[in-house]
Amino acid sequence: MFKVTPNPPSGPDLKPNQAAHRAIDHYFNARAEPPGPPPPPSTTLFSVADDASSEVLIANSYETFSSVNALLLDLSDELTGKQQDVALATHQLSELGVLLMDKLMTRETAN
Repeated sequence: MFKVTPNPPSGPDLKPNQAAHRAIDHYFNARAEPPGPPPPPSTTLFSVADDASSEVLIANSYETFSSVNALLLDLSDELTGKQQDVALATHQLSELGVLLMDKLMTRETAN
């Protein structure tokens, strides 16, 4: 069976496409302000909240020191010689930090 098909248009008719873009711009972009410049990239990777209480800062510092201690002890088991001595010396310094933070926590909770 033969089906009659119309001949395709000779060239693209851009008028409907342009009209559609004008309508979209009119209804959706009429009140839109032109985009401003993007904000400058941040140079800090981590930050501490300005409104964090002293208690929260002390508790998090204590937990951080405790985590470092555990990591250093695990690392020192894998090392030998001078490298193990450096890891254990760093552990001793971080343990001192834990003791200082513990004293500070005790003082803050007593007040």
